[in-house]
Amino acid sequence: MAETRKVLDADEIFKQFKQYSISEFFRKNSQMLGYSGKVRSLTTIVHEYLTNSLDACEEANILPEISVCIKQVAEDKYSVTVGDNGPGIPQTHIGKALATVLAGTKFHRYIQQRGQQGIGATGCTLYSQVTTGKPIHIKSGTGRGAYECDLSLDIKSNKPITANLVKLDGDFRGTIISGEFGDVKYESSDHGVYEYLKRTALSNPHASIRLTDPEGKDAVFMRSVEELPRKPKQIKPHPLGIGTSDLLDAAHRSENRRLSAFLIESFARVTQNKIDDIKAADPSIDMATDPRNMAWGDAEKIIKAIKQVKWIAPELDSLSTIGESQIGIAVKNILNPMFSAVVERRPRVFRGGIPFVVEACIAYGGNAGRVTQEGAKGSILRFANKVPLLFDGSSCAITTAVNGIEWKRYGIDNFEEQPVSVFVNVSSVYIPYSGVGKQAIAQEEEIIDEIKLAVQDCGRALQKHISGMKNKNLRETRYSALMRYVDQMSNDLADITGSKKEEIKGALSMLIEKRFKPDGGDAEGGEGEPSGSPGKEGKAGSATAEDTDEEE
Repeated sequence: MAETRKVLDADEIFKQFKQYSISEFFRKNSQMLGYSGKVRSLTTIVHEYLTNSLDACEEANILPEISVCIKQVAEDKYSVTVGDNGPGIPQTHIGKALATVLAGTKFHRYIQQRGQQGIGATGCTLYSQVTTGKPIHIKSGTGRGAYECDLSLDIKSNKPITANLVKLDGDFRGTIISGEFGDVKYESSDHGVYEYLKRTALSNPHASIRLTDPEGKDAVFMRSVEELPRKPKQIKPHPLGIGTSDLLDAAHRSENRRLSAFLIESFARVTQNKIDDIKAADPSIDMATDPRNMAWGDAEKIIKAIKQVKWIAPELDSLSTIGESQIGIAVKNILNPMFSAVVERRPRVFRGGIPFVVEACIAYGGNAGRVTQEGAKGSILRFANKVPLLFDGSSCAITTAVNGIEWKRYGIDNFEEQPVSVFVNVSSVYIPYSGVGKQAIAQEEEIIDEIKLAVQDCGRALQKHISGMKNKNLRETRYSALMRYVDQMSNDLADITGSKKEEIKGALSMLIEKRFKPDGGDAEGGEGEPSGSPGKEGKAGSATAEDTDEEE
């Protein structure tokens, strides 16, 4: 006989209905912040603190001096201390900065920065709390006053808890953060802290970084250049980069009373002439209406009209690249390759109105590539706004672009079996990460195409170098083979002609040297430049919304 099922009442079911804070969500979903796997979790912690230090120093016009110290406390438990010489964190903001999810100075600003979401450092506080039950400790000073305290997070309310606050004497400036973290592990691998700091030094040659590992060994990545990167400027969003919801939200927050004034003041490249063009594209749009009364249908009409207008590309002052010469210096200091080529492409846009720039470098020979027991292997060094991306490579736009290149055209028969490193940095006011952990760039078509073009620019210079080296080796082989027979040929010719052997030998040697000696006169192929820029086609310059490059 079938069992009778009891149908539950909706009121009974919804007794379990509760509202959760964002902190509780990330406590149960820490993998979304990059805390998945012991090695990755430790690298994520260092990454979050280090990027905050770099951003703070650069914003204050300070050349960064950063120290990272990692000590093993127990099995899979380590203490991490990161210190910098930055501007410090005012005491009134310490709780919001390091112990409140989705609070910070970055998310609401349309400007290029390493961090974007206001989650990272607070995520570290949360991870320390849930894996060891301990708060983090902070010492910070602005040069006009300093303090230290313990900081934790009230997970249910997403509010900071400050304890053991002590005011300090002196003019200390900077921030030192210490925490104890469980379920983490230190490894000297391609995904470990050392590799992360090495790549950070590559993309931030103006920074000095010191690592003290759990064995007490120091590794120092010295500053390669004494110049700070150009500081990006905050700009307004470009009309082609906004959607219906974005426009509606901005309109409802506006203090303007006319739609035309709202559009001009809120978005880049909007002038009275463009207002007229939008009106011409859709005469039903009333530019005198109050934007705060805008409905979804109104916003849809405006967005549709905007897409029919021809626009100038976004302002480029918001972007700050590493720079060709800086990349070249850093690659030489850290990878010491036989050959390198660097290119910075012209600024482009994706999603219609978000500006971005791609920088690429190919390093060949020396310490380039991944070191394995079988020898050096090809490696892809991925960066976004100068931050290394060590994980989730298979889903990243950079990996897709590099793997999509026909390397044989550039003298590389098998990329995986060659001592070559491909360095790619994407700079933008908004990096479209594929996850909250910020370890992979979403596969936007415009970004993939531009990365391929940048790497191909470098690849042409690499092909010239490899071709030159092959020609040089061939000439050396021919030269050595012919010189082995000069003495015998001189004897035979002397017997046949009656001429002096030494005169014949000298003439033959001169002829062979001129034709086949690697540094002789009639070269069969140049050796190629050891380093430098591949040419003018990749240089930075102005861009318009219509700029395009055909793929090679």
